[in-house]
Amino acid sequence: MFSTSLDILNLVLAVCIFFLTIFLCWAIYYFIALAFTVRKITKKVDNGINKVEEVVDMAREKLSNSSIYFSVLGELAKKAMEFVQAKKETVKAKASKSKKK
Repeated sequence: MFSTSLDILNLVLAVCIFFLTIFLCWAIYYFIALAFTVRKITKKVDNGINKVEEVVDMAREKLSNSSIYFSVLGELAKKAMEFVQAKKETVKAKASKSKKK
């Protein structure tokens, strides 16, 4: 079967190349599986970031709209206070005129 040591060397090299090929195929398979998992995780993180950006944009928009409403309400309250003060002054003026008579 084996006539020289070169035949034994060739047999050993063939067996080693066979197992190396199996190991490389197994390693490539797990590397591809890992790459798919990383891709899924990256997509989920990207979707989460997009949702957070949408929430922040919506909150910013609501806050800017509510600040406009608060400024309008503040102006309305200021005008109402001025109106009430003017009304009190006219009532006091009428009361003081009626006392003088």
